[in-house]
Amino acid sequence: MPRLLIADDHPLFRLALAQTLRSVVSDAVVLEAGSLAQLHEHLAQDADIDVILLDLHMPDSQGLMGLAALRAEHPGVMVAMISAHDDPHTIRRALAYGAIAFIPKRSDVEQLREALRKVLAGESYLPADLAAQVHANPASAQDADNAARLASLTPQQFKVLVRVAEGQLNKQIADALGISLRTVKAHMTALFEKLEVRNRTQASGLLRSLQLADPARHVTRD
Repeated sequence: MPRLLIADDHPLFRLALAQTLRSVVSDAVVLEAGSLAQLHEHLAQDADIDVILLDLHMPDSQGLMGLAALRAEHPGVMVAMISAHDDPHTIRRALAYGAIAFIPKRSDVEQLREALRKVLAGESYLPADLAAQVHANPASAQDADNAARLASLTPQQFKVLVRVAEGQLNKQIADALGISLRTVKAHMTALFEKLEVRNRTQASGLLRSLQLADPARHVTRD
């Protein structure tokens, strides 16, 4: 039976989506996470999760950074982005960084059924009304290049990179990951080479380029 995990910080939306998923795939096991941290806890405890439905704008996911982390640390799990904000540029970037599908929150049951059928079959999915706009232009060369560099990192190297972007020093990274300082330095050398950067600032900037502003949390002032 398929095992799906909904990662979204809105409990009512998780509940509604879980009910819909169970009606679409009757034998599905549906798990829920309200944050990226909870999502990683589930993955650490359950190696059989098939598909993650990942909200684009959870507070601790920071746009595409959460997606990139999942693809680096759990490459065998398919990730479908789900969002109320479905502009073609963002969708192109999500696909470039490893999402197998992009499902708008406005999708009805039939659209969700089609999306799940394709994703569970290992196929990509975009809603018909957005596919033409998304495919009209490819992802930018910068996104394609950055995605390839990040994909070259091992799961442990990516964890080190995340902590570098958070401003942690090598000793702090070693303590957080439970590894030696020498191992951290070896990872740093490797990720600098793979990312084609010269220092921590450049490495951090590459990862932070995946951050996206959440339109729902943006307040305009007159």
